[in-house]
Amino acid sequence: MRKILIADDEHKIVMTLEYTFRKNGYEVFIARDGSEVLELLKEEIPDVILLDVMMPNVDGYTTIQEIKKQEKLKNCKVVFLSAKTNPVDIEKGLKLGADAYVTKPYSIKKLTQQIDELLEI
Repeated sequence: MRKILIADDEHKIVMTLEYTFRKNGYEVFIARDGSEVLELLKEEIPDVILLDVMMPNVDGYTTIQEIKKQEKLKNCKVVFLSAKTNPVDIEKGLKLGADAYVTKPYSIKKLTQQIDELLEI
């Protein structure tokens, strides 16, 4: 079973994504900020991390930098899902190693297709 970690501080977004990915056969893990992501990654290695940029405590940019330092996570795909739509923000996310950058609002259908493609399902 594919594993996905959803990291976002917006409850409605998390609930929608969790429901959608569970329905599509994923094992889903939830984090509310970057520090929870990093804690969870000590125990689990997801196939993909869906990461918001603007989160409390530790933001998405800092989180991906920590993820990319860990050898055991090198095959883990990271997708930013953010309200930050400025080209500079998108470029920064991709330069930090994200496999994709999706802006909010987004199409849940397109997002799931994009993640399936990244994982070559």
